[in-house]
Amino acid sequence: MPASRSLGRSLGLWALLIAASGILAYALALARFPAALLLGPMLAAIAFGVRGAGIALPKAPFQAAQALIGCLVAHAVNAEITGTLLDDGLLILLVVLVTVAAGAVVGVVLTRMRILPGTTAAWGSSPGGAAAMVAMAEEYGSDPRLVAFMQYVRVAAVVLSASLVACLLTDTDLPAGAGQAVAPAAPLGSVLATLAIATLGAGIALALRLPAGALVGPMLLGSALHATGIASISLPAWLLDGAYAVIGWYVGLRFTRETLRETLHAFPGIAAATLAVIALCAAWAFGLTRILPIDFLTAFLATSPGGFDSVAIIAVGSKADVSFVLAVQTLRLFVVLVTGPILARWIARAAPPDPAVRG
Repeated sequence: MPASRSLGRSLGLWALLIAASGILAYALALARFPAALLLGPMLAAIAFGVRGAGIALPKAPFQAAQALIGCLVAHAVNAEITGTLLDDGLLILLVVLVTVAAGAVVGVVLTRMRILPGTTAAWGSSPGGAAAMVAMAEEYGSDPRLVAFMQYVRVAAVVLSASLVACLLTDTDLPAGAGQAVAPAAPLGSVLATLAIATLGAGIALALRLPAGALVGPMLLGSALHATGIASISLPAWLLDGAYAVIGWYVGLRFTRETLRETLHAFPGIAAATLAVIALCAAWAFGLTRILPIDFLTAFLATSPGGFDSVAIIAVGSKADVSFVLAVQTLRLFVVLVTGPILARWIARAAPPDPAVRG
């Protein structure tokens, strides 16, 4: 009986979460927010998580949603991205390095102020894929709860700020957001091929233990097949809507009351650091508009410090230059994955001596 009662409670909470997500997503869609179907579920899940609802989304659905977003990104990847990297490669690398440097500076400040331990501050402030940073932080001995808290606070802040900027700068009659990037009547053969690419790409990447493999694998495989014309990427709107919602729930439900209680003393520093990184990237984005013939929305999304899947959804659903945004975001993801361990050790060495040890 207790087990059935617990199951009934969980199902009831999920029904309430789905209803609240739908209401919020619809309201945001009416306000013409890009990625409303991601933002609405995420905000609803944050409220449920912080209030101690006690429900969580398993990792498998999240990885499946990431695989679909990887295919969505692959749909937008073509020869233009390669051309963008070739034409503006040095500048794109500079954009990436500035964003990574901003995260490193924030990590050093948090460490010097004793708000967080050195390696935890390093991984938490790294502007890469949140799931990949949490996984790598745990492997290198950092507190994964604090890292996850920092990463997902930043993801939430980036999604909110990027959605707001896109809403203000995008004049569109397509309120739902990213779903319009894919044909509403997707051919069955193309849909099945896309699902096969998602499954195969994610399976290979996860077997090879690539960071963020569920997203990166389908993105790389799908991009190669789609750009060469070997396969056509097609995703029906309802499937993408489900993927957006799953990612929003997975991120939002991580904001639990217990995590907030454990990290309450660090929250002001984490919030200030998050806003500082976003502000630095926004200032750099404004500078890019003076250097390159791109609009501010494109520059802002390109320099936004994660998460990759959320920014990709917003970019595809707005009037941004998707090829430039994805080129910068993809390159930065790999740069962060390579430099992460080095920066973590460097930031850890910047920590002041422990007074207890010195005494």
